[in-house]
Amino acid sequence: MGPLKGIKVIDMTTVLMGPYATQMLGDYGADAIKVESLDGDVTRLIGPMRHAGMGPVFLNTNRSKRSICLDLKKPAGREAVLRLLKDADVLVYNVRPQAMARLQLGYDVVSEINPRLVYAGVFGFGQDGPYAAKPAYDDLIQGATALPALMAQTGDGVPRYVPNALVDRIVGLTAVGAICASLVHRDRTGRGQRVDIPMFETMAGFVMGDHMGGLTYEPPLDKGGYARHLSRDRRPYKTSDGYLSVIVYNDKQWENFFKATGRDDLRADAKFATFAGRAANIDVVYAELARIFETRTTAEWIELLTKADVPVMPMHDLASILHDEHLEATGFFPVVTHPTEGPIRSMKVTATWSETEAEPVRLAPRLNEHGAEILGEIGYSQDEIAAMVRDGVTRSAPE
Repeated sequence: MGPLKGIKVIDMTTVLMGPYATQMLGDYGADAIKVESLDGDVTRLIGPMRHAGMGPVFLNTNRSKRSICLDLKKPAGREAVLRLLKDADVLVYNVRPQAMARLQLGYDVVSEINPRLVYAGVFGFGQDGPYAAKPAYDDLIQGATALPALMAQTGDGVPRYVPNALVDRIVGLTAVGAICASLVHRDRTGRGQRVDIPMFETMAGFVMGDHMGGLTYEPPLDKGGYARHLSRDRRPYKTSDGYLSVIVYNDKQWENFFKATGRDDLRADAKFATFAGRAANIDVVYAELARIFETRTTAEWIELLTKADVPVMPMHDLASILHDEHLEATGFFPVVTHPTEGPIRSMKVTATWSETEAEPVRLAPRLNEHGAEILGEIGYSQDEIAAMVRDGVTRSAPE
């Protein structure tokens, strides 16, 4: 009984950004119907996998959904989508708006059929600029919003992408907020609306919110950048036997750190004694901390800093995070049994509600697993569904 129970979402998205957003809506209780091509979402093919079409990227971004496949370039496929949209609350798509127009599924068409629909597009660029029709991918937007340049500045001088589909997930999260806000507006006014969530503008605000710096002012006061984030020594600290994530940030934490380590000499140093002094000398501060942390083991530092109330966390890798004591205690990585894939490791819904607790309602579907069921719900007979299969508009149900 999640907070979005009763909301019907038509998911016409592929890859990661859109599916991540619609998975969250499904986890929150919405009836999320994933409309796939006859070949299925391309992430079904990203391995490793136990069975064809059920790769881990797909499994981890498409739970809480039902799957139907339709060829939208055929009139009968488009007609089926329009029937789905007639009583839907939300449509989410991630092709360029020009492609939706070519499919005759633009907002001008769909809103005539269902004026209460929230018509949400997650795509590359705002439609009032020269990039409007350009294709966009996570790597491209990372580059265009300065992330590789920042990685080069803080590393070895070589630009690199963040090793995570950061843009897709941040824009997906932004889309969830925009969709929920649009539903509130719809419930107040009775009218749906078109909402665009562009990747480039979303990430430009995300990155520059930290790094605008002196560029905030006109004329600029400096070349921009948040000095603490750009320090080359802002990284996990090497201990005598491993690595550790520590941040000593405010004055109280520094006072506790001085006491715990017996570094009265630093307390008396203007570079360390105040927030302003540390901010102005951040490279010196981080370099000294790096020297200090090499003097003890990881376990010794965790015990010492925890007692001193100095923020500290282990530096996990992809294997060790699965066994983090907090995540184990909260059941974050439950092992569940998928109907076809057997035991798989899932991830819990992170938000909690006191009245409308949410949890995944189903695991990721096989291609067209719910096709006949969904078509039946919008009025198609068994004979009509069989004819659509024969005509290549949809596929037969998976075995």
